[in-house]
Amino acid sequence: MKFTKMQGLGNDYIYVNQDEEKIDDYSELSILLSKRHFAVGADGIITISKSDKADFFMQIYNADGSKGEMCGNGIRCVGKYVYDNKLTDKTHLTVDTLAGIKILDLNIKDGKVKSVIVDMDKPLTHDGEVLTHDYDINKLIHTLNILGNDYEVMDISMGNPHTVIFVDEITDDLVLKVGKEIESHPYYKNRTNVEFVKVIDNNTLQMRVYERGSGETFACGTGSCATVVAYALKYKVNGLITVKLLGGDLKIEWKLDDNHVYMDGPATKVYDGIVDINDLK
Repeated sequence: MKFTKMQGLGNDYIYVNQDEEKIDDYSELSILLSKRHFAVGADGIITISKSDKADFFMQIYNADGSKGEMCGNGIRCVGKYVYDNKLTDKTHLTVDTLAGIKILDLNIKDGKVKSVIVDMDKPLTHDGEVLTHDYDINKLIHTLNILGNDYEVMDISMGNPHTVIFVDEITDDLVLKVGKEIESHPYYKNRTNVEFVKVIDNNTLQMRVYERGSGETFACGTGSCATVVAYALKYKVNGLITVKLLGGDLKIEWKLDDNHVYMDGPATKVYDGIVDINDLK
């Protein structure tokens, strides 16, 4: 099977052109190939195919084989993949996902995509209610008792579920222990992604994420968007916010005029490869 390894701020996936590679079970394949040190190693697989609703369709398979609705870092790399591989000559294109159609604007340098701005649409509650800048935050905040401690959390959806927690300091114990417990907490029927956030200044946030189905990753685009929405609601701020992640920085803005969240960040190709799946079984 031919594949391309790509990453957005260290959030790495195995990209497969589904129209060329006919695989029976991508969930099983993601479990097999995502194992670091034993296979390709990644946060999962993202397949790309033609779409009758948009320019392309992307499907995310997490490292544990579960399907993801949306991946912000992943969709930027999809934009780079389809343009750099001459599957399109558009720099303004649409990508269909399980979270709906997203709009990408590609930044081209020397004939290749260097970065992508993604219109991530309107933020939602986990129940699908549209969030606005004047939304009653008391309806959004609730408390979870995890390992004997109470945590004030905010549940926000960017097409996939996120649970945002503001803390004074982000520690390994918080991310790897508390994050793991919240990700699979019975409160969340379909599990959740967990973001721990420290406010650096009015325009800068630090964030680490425990991703649903993958554990801690170096970055999360949808998580960064959810974090900025939570920050705007909690602290009544607006404008362009820098989210500092383990893998680098994203620029996020929840705009007042259209209520959409916009994400700006890099997309990087690591290498092309061929793998004999039977050799790994």
